Amino acid sequence: MRPVFYRQWVATALLSAFAFGPVFAQHDPQQTFKGKVGKTIEETQQWWQEQVKAPKGAPNVVWILLDDVGFGATSAFGGLIETPNFEKLAKNGLRYTNFHTTGICSPTRAALLTGRNPHSVAMGHHAELGIGAPGYHGNIPFEAGTVAEIFKENGYNTFALGKWHGNQPRDLTIAGPYNRYPTGRGFEHFYGFLGGATDQWHPQLVEETSPVNIEPNTRHLNELMADKAISYIANQKSADPEKPFFMYFATGAAHAPHHVAREWSDKYKGKFDAGWDKYREEVLKRQLAAGLIPKNTQLAPRQTGIKAWDSLSADERKLYARFMEVYAGFLTYTDYEIGRVTKYLEEIGQLDNTLIFLVVGDNGGSKEGTYTGTVGTAEKAAGDNIGFLLSQYDKIGTEYSYPNYPLGWSQATNTPFRYWKSDVNAEGASHTTLIVHYPKGIKERGGLRPQYSHVIDILPTTIELAALKVPEVINGYPQRPFHGTSLTYSLGDAKAPSRHSQQYYELHGGRSIYKDGWKASVYHPRNTFGENTMDINFIADFSRDKWELYNLNEDYNEINDLAAKYPEKLETLKKLFDEEAQKYDVYPLKNFRAGLAPPPVTAKSVIYEGASIKTRVYIGKGPVTITATVDLKDRNAQGVVFSNGGLLGGTSLFVKDNKLQYLLNDGLKEILLTSSKSLLAGINAIKVEFAKYNKVTLYVNNEKSAELNIENRNKYLNSAATDGFSIGLDLNSPVTKSYGGTFAFTGVVKSVVIEQGEGEKSQPAGK
Repeated sequence: MRPVFYRQWVATALLSAFAFGPVFAQHDPQQTFKGKVGKTIEETQQWWQEQVKAPKGAPNVVWILLDDVGFGATSAFGGLIETPNFEKLAKNGLRYTNFHTTGICSPTRAALLTGRNPHSVAMGHHAELGIGAPGYHGNIPFEAGTVAEIFKENGYNTFALGKWHGNQPRDLTIAGPYNRYPTGRGFEHFYGFLGGATDQWHPQLVEETSPVNIEPNTRHLNELMADKAISYIANQKSADPEKPFFMYFATGAAHAPHHVAREWSDKYKGKFDAGWDKYREEVLKRQLAAGLIPKNTQLAPRQTGIKAWDSLSADERKLYARFMEVYAGFLTYTDYEIGRVTKYLEEIGQLDNTLIFLVVGDNGGSKEGTYTGTVGTAEKAAGDNIGFLLSQYDKIGTEYSYPNYPLGWSQATNTPFRYWKSDVNAEGASHTTLIVHYPKGIKERGGLRPQYSHVIDILPTTIELAALKVPEVINGYPQRPFHGTSLTYSLGDAKAPSRHSQQYYELHGGRSIYKDGWKASVYHPRNTFGENTMDINFIADFSRDKWELYNLNEDYNEINDLAAKYPEKLETLKKLFDEEAQKYDVYPLKNFRAGLAPPPVTAKSVIYEGASIKTRVYIGKGPVTITATVDLKDRNAQGVVFSNGGLLGGTSLFVKDNKLQYLLNDGLKEILLTSSKSLLAGINAIKVEFAKYNKVTLYVNNEKSAELNIENRNKYLNSAATDGFSIGLDLNSPVTKSYGGTFAFTGVVKSVVIEQGEGEKSQPAGK
């Protein structure tokens, strides 16, 4: 990916210094005038309000958060995936080996940004899966000020880049409310995506509060983020070299889709052919040798359903190794782009005075790839068809894929732990890795810290190290106390006793409680919603959940269940969980998708020319009519009338060769319906009509022009949520490569009207 040079950014900064300003004015109440006003300027004693300034010598602060990376993935923590820039930060900083997150995306981000437990800030689950209860509604309360709001109050500039995933989707439309956007929660600048995942080759980006309408291209999101980060820093330091900044850099990597150029994935060609069992054994040896885990640690058993590598067929081994090559390349490439940012800080003399917290994983390795891995968004019904998956072998990692690795690799990259992302009964969900780098403030280089720590500890630690003040009131809202414990006591003392002594965990009914090295936990399987249930004897009844008990002081990775041996200890911890659950709004417990609000009942959506909606419009299962009036200035007019979705799944209505054409793409194959009637020069009424089930009909000027029965229409209409709805062209990822680029309409289309009959209605699609 292309390099960026300091002189380029400085030139830009000097030219645009006066234009570089915050989205909102810095929160600075009007100060009492301390001068004296005379009748003339000569008689006046002038006085100027003072700007809020950070403490003298306050460091820049950079928080880096990766997505879906397990404890045993990176070379910095004994893994086999090369991350030289992470290793460099670790060599010159500290590695926390007993660090924990909440076990999944939105809750970890809310806890990190606020220093408070996730349910207490309404983020007990994914933001888009919220329910109407205090711990789950999906919008962080203003009484829980974010790190950006606190730092801005202390005289910092604040930037956020990458994944947000911190609000109900209904509150992140172009209609606002904008106080829920990152720029409404203290970040002066934001460049990233608002949902839980995005196409890395064609990202759904927002800058500040406006969509970034990128024409189809092949620039990777990692590169775009690193470029923008360097630009922010260059501008800020050129305008005010002494003013510190806070940057939140949250990559989409290594969440699916695992997108990366072959030059990165091919670095690992053949390196995982030995399989996930050998990977686990080798990584355990490395972790033990490096002192990253206790000397008596043994591998947790292979999870139920994961086959021994040697028992797989040759085709399975070939396919599964490729999935891991792509994931590894994706992670190594992410390390490279983060390295560009840290190298830039070093080049301009800012690295030593920059406090970096690198959280390598908001949770453990992903389980969404199921047992076989996935390559698209519509093939899950054929997920056990190895022949089909092999036919997609060369697409894995490209823009024609939406890949995620098999569960065997998820547990392997979580070595030495059990389970994976979201199953918070086990360490594999929440026990990830933390690197702290601050040459100015940390004397030891390359040290290990075994103290129990949690993502809610990072904000209080950062505030203490930067010597900042926490406002009692932010923007008129009295502030709640932090729940985290500052880790500064451990920076200079590897043997200091842990001060974060207890911590609860809960996620879609699974739960655990940690207290002074003991842990009680219960696995609660998902409901019958999806293929990630993992338990053929699924039970949804909470009263049938079975609690387990582990002594982590002696059994680091939860191999020996002591529930039968120490029933009183278990009951004590269960009682403690209940107390914490009451205190932090964990109740009501719920299954994965239980209690979700019904979709909006609006049966008619009108989308106007010039609109670009960042999510595709969801089409329900009932009858649907999509109409538009187009003006063809001449009979040679052509182009896209509307597109809904992208290359990984979507539909496009366009004019080509004077015929109306409707293309449906489920991410794996395309179906093209072409009108039999030609369009007229001038005004034309066009319509796409879906019967309640699977018949689609095209009308041109009120005459039926084409008709087709489509098996399982919804896999074409709603197979991907990674691209949006556009009128008059096809932005970001094109629904098809057959017309190339945006294929802008050379006529005029004023609006598109979507009307849906009884059943599901139009709604934005969350991810």
